[in-house]
Amino acid sequence: MNASAADDAQIRRLIDAADKAAAAGRVVEAGRLLADAHGAAPQHPSVLNALGMHALRSGDFASGRRYLEEAVALDPRAPVSWFHLALVCRAQADAAAEMAALNKALALDAYFYLALLQKATLLERQSKPREAAQIYSAFLKCAPPAAQQVPALQKAVQHARAAMAANTAALEEFITKRLAAHEQRHDEKSLGRFRNCLDVLLGKRQVYTPQPTFMHFPQLPALEFYERSEFAWLDAFEAAAEAIRAELVQLLASGADGMVPYVDYPDTTPLNQWKELNRSRRWSAYYLIKCGERLEEHLERCPKTAQLLAAAPLADVPGQAPTAFFSILEPRTHIPPHTGVTNTRLVVHIPLVIPPRCRFRVGSETREWQPGRAWVFDDTIEHEAWNDSDEPRAILIVDTWNPFLSAAERELVRAATAAYVEFYHE
Repeated sequence: MNASAADDAQIRRLIDAADKAAAAGRVVEAGRLLADAHGAAPQHPSVLNALGMHALRSGDFASGRRYLEEAVALDPRAPVSWFHLALVCRAQADAAAEMAALNKALALDAYFYLALLQKATLLERQSKPREAAQIYSAFLKCAPPAAQQVPALQKAVQHARAAMAANTAALEEFITKRLAAHEQRHDEKSLGRFRNCLDVLLGKRQVYTPQPTFMHFPQLPALEFYERSEFAWLDAFEAAAEAIRAELVQLLASGADGMVPYVDYPDTTPLNQWKELNRSRRWSAYYLIKCGERLEEHLERCPKTAQLLAAAPLADVPGQAPTAFFSILEPRTHIPPHTGVTNTRLVVHIPLVIPPRCRFRVGSETREWQPGRAWVFDDTIEHEAWNDSDEPRAILIVDTWNPFLSAAERELVRAATAAYVEFYHE
């Protein structure tokens, strides 16, 4: 008798009864109930999952793994079965299989806090404390509130916080050494705001607003939209808006490759607001410069735009900035509320193709794009966009330094960012 012919409710009653018996210490009875369930439905994924866990608790790791591998083969969309398989692989000291199973579980449920916890501890065992600290951070964001935590989970939370604190201390020491020579070239007045910035980067100073995802530089004005008159260099972009637009239209008409989804996260990343747009062409980007790297073939297709970018005072952080790209938002598409990485740079929009009913909100202010009229905003303040029309919307996006940073502070931001990246990639 297979699972399709069995009484599914009866099977689940047998599994529940086995769980209760095991919890009460009646191991033999639990095994008998599961054997009955297996006899009735030998290919039922839930039965195989329960048998696998029973075998694991009994110390029969080989049988446990066999049952759980059968379970995930029959139902590969069950994150709990993948997690249980990871537990068995850990018991067998098969770290590679354990990591593979955990990644499968997290690809199905990126907020599966127990899988995040096990992945972090696995990384620790592999002597990868920096990667472990990043996973512990995700685990702490997903774990239940303290009042709902059992003692074992409370202990795990404490360990996660200690691991993150140790990593932060190591990161601080690493960055401090890299910055020593730079700091010696500047007086205390020049270093003040930067040191507050570094404290925020290291988690030693709380950020309230703006809300960057990477680096917050304190004591910069929290302006939603900056005064356009402060950026005289944008006059050249506005004057050439029609030429830039023509290059984009020609680019799109020619079917040139290079258009990619702007949002592109791995399967194991907790997507939250990006789930709908992740890897979607509904919000696409055609990069001219990406993370400081010039895409020469793309720039050659847009010579006027390339000329303007070459003369513009863009933010420059090796390996990170500037970025300049055409942003295409498809009809009836909403970019959800989000914040950018750092307020040390501002974001510029040069509107090119703007159908009716396209708008943009930064903080409490909502505006409609006007073709050829640039604006500058702080993207670490929550912002979102709508294209409620029936046509694509297209703008050119570039980033520039926040004008309230001094030359010394820009240098220090470059150095701190480079040290941060080096710490996690050395």
